[in-house]
Amino acid sequence: MSKKQDALDYHSSGRKGKIEVIPSKPCLTQRDLSLAYSPGVAEPCLEIEKNPEDAYKYTAKGNLVAVLSNGTAVLGLGNIGALAGKPVMEGKGVLFKRFADIDVFDIEVNSEDPDEVIKVCQLLEPTFGGINLEDIKAPECFYIEEELKKTMNIPVFHDDQHGTAIISAAGLINALELIGKKIEEVRLVVNGAGASAIACANLAISLGLKQENLIMCDTKGVIYKGRTEGMNKYKERFAVDTPLRTLEEAANGADVLFGLSSKGAFTPEMVRGMAANPIIFAMANPDPEITPEEANAVRGDVLIATGRSDYPNQVNNVLGFPFIFRGALDVRATTINEEMKKAAVFALAELAREECPDSVCRAYGNVKFSFGRDYIIPKPFDPRALLRVAPAVAKAAMESGVARQPIADMDRYVELLESLQGKAKETLRMIINKAKSDPKRIVFPEGDNEKILRASQILIEEGIAKPVLVGNQDKIKALMNELGLDFNGSVQIIDPASFERSEEYAQELFRLRQRKGLTLSEARRIMTRKSRTHFGCMMVHMGDADSLLSGIDTHYPETIRPALEVIGKKQGLSSVHGLYMMVFKNRIVLMADTTVCIEPTAEELAETAILAAEKARMLEIEPTIAMLSFSNFGSVNHPQAQKVKRAVEIVKEKAPGLIVDGEMQSDTAVVTEILQKSFPFASLKEAANILIFPDLNSGNICYKLLHHLGGAEAIGPILMGMKKPVHVLQRGDDVSDIVNMAAIAVVDAQNS
Repeated sequence: MSKKQDALDYHSSGRKGKIEVIPSKPCLTQRDLSLAYSPGVAEPCLEIEKNPEDAYKYTAKGNLVAVLSNGTAVLGLGNIGALAGKPVMEGKGVLFKRFADIDVFDIEVNSEDPDEVIKVCQLLEPTFGGINLEDIKAPECFYIEEELKKTMNIPVFHDDQHGTAIISAAGLINALELIGKKIEEVRLVVNGAGASAIACANLAISLGLKQENLIMCDTKGVIYKGRTEGMNKYKERFAVDTPLRTLEEAANGADVLFGLSSKGAFTPEMVRGMAANPIIFAMANPDPEITPEEANAVRGDVLIATGRSDYPNQVNNVLGFPFIFRGALDVRATTINEEMKKAAVFALAELAREECPDSVCRAYGNVKFSFGRDYIIPKPFDPRALLRVAPAVAKAAMESGVARQPIADMDRYVELLESLQGKAKETLRMIINKAKSDPKRIVFPEGDNEKILRASQILIEEGIAKPVLVGNQDKIKALMNELGLDFNGSVQIIDPASFERSEEYAQELFRLRQRKGLTLSEARRIMTRKSRTHFGCMMVHMGDADSLLSGIDTHYPETIRPALEVIGKKQGLSSVHGLYMMVFKNRIVLMADTTVCIEPTAEELAETAILAAEKARMLEIEPTIAMLSFSNFGSVNHPQAQKVKRAVEIVKEKAPGLIVDGEMQSDTAVVTEILQKSFPFASLKEAANILIFPDLNSGNICYKLLHHLGGAEAIGPILMGMKKPVHVLQRGDDVSDIVNMAAIAVVDAQNS
């Protein structure tokens, strides 16, 4: 199938187009209808009539942006008209929603008269919280935006101008940092004099570039003082007094080349004549002015960016506009000013200098990204962009006096932004905040693992935990140097072979296991050389650490077995149990036992349920428990169903305050309508948030299917029933998984 057909099928399959409007309030009953429309809708209308600002309280205005175009400069397609540009405007709406949870109506204006476009926007001001102008040709786009910013009281932002300028400026700051040049000293040549080119030039000057060091070229050559052909007032601002007349002449000796023009505009000869360590941003789409292969073939010191995703350093507007509007909307800014744009620039530049998360690397084929010549701009799918850019823009709006609703608590605002990225982020933020309130010592037996070291750096910097790394000190320190990590003495590294308490540990292990066939000499070998997991568990047992986290390099039983031998399960329990927290878009469900008990008895199932309820409360989730079976409340008389029924009775006897019921089928447990309609007698009145499986087969299979096919984020395994906190990592966990599990381990230790 051709790429053309792929694209056409994508847009035409199922519901036509790429967007739909979904009600945010229920409209299922006559009462709902009377509130949503007549007569109830009159009440918010009257409130808004009295106080127009209440529109932000009672309508979607505060989170609604118009993506508005007249189709005169659509992508690389040119003037194809308003209707033909509609798929692009819908696509822009998808990006707003996907990256910043901003709702969009696309508005296609069938006019090339800039005054008519201005009038349409002005008339639409009551509807929207902001307007994103898109794909309007120059120079009309400049006039339209200027007039709207003068006359409207909501943000108006022409992304073709400022989006490209902001992302390229962030890249330029980092490129100059890498090659050791200052922006006020470099000479910049901009090829192109359209919307994005002029915006890039203006922003570079705003950041410190001297205007006399900037030469702009268009299809007729250098824009110089006295030139009359092809000029307008916007180009005239960049006319310089120079004898240079061609792009080739201007590029000679230049430090930086910005291309916002056409394929092949930069030649190898131009690159060869540039200054040392030349910076080239070839941003023409879909084909750049010069490819990285072509530039690097000329000289080896080129630092190059393009607009292409298949090359390093992609200048992609999606890193800007969703987050800029997010910050502007959230403070009800009256405009998007220069200070807000510069704040976005610096936020993106700083983000590229941070370590790139594994989740982002996986999204790009497991390529490792670190700040350098091939990574000066963050990746579009980096979830941190929202959390850095939107607050920076909001803060700049407040400081520059254009925010009508300032944010009082910026830390809380960042947490709210995280919640936009899904329930998982909101829940994990709560857990991390609890951990940070009283960080505990976590021992990592696999202290020489790269992921453990990188996670430890984050745990220390964020104040989540106090890592204790077990392993050979020289090896760990060498790996830290290789990874560029600096713990500033905040991490404890322990080598079992030279640890001063190793003999004491061996004696204690011998005491615990001497009637299980263990000799003292074997205990010494285990403690000093054989098993770092045993050693880490002994640290927790002896009070030298508060919790253990292990398993990134080992099989699951190889972590649990030492934990049981050294720490042991809580008194009175028949077993330890395993739980996964499954995070869906709008709900969290705890599932157990998913990792330990293969064929649990009714007593063990009851234990699992009670322990899971304790963990739920630790995570600030009020437990409602469903005990699962293939039977619904006696519908099948089978020993397996009877076992689950008996487990429910035991839970009610031992923990009478818990909301628990069963045996029940899984759909009954998670669909409130089934419970209420078919089983009104059940203790559960709504979908359960804890599911207890009748055996390990069903639990393990279910959580993995939901994770890989159902789109749920699986956090765990969380061990329950140990005397002291021990948790297990999965062999495929990345750094963020380790950090999340460490936070859970800290909260567990706090509760212990």
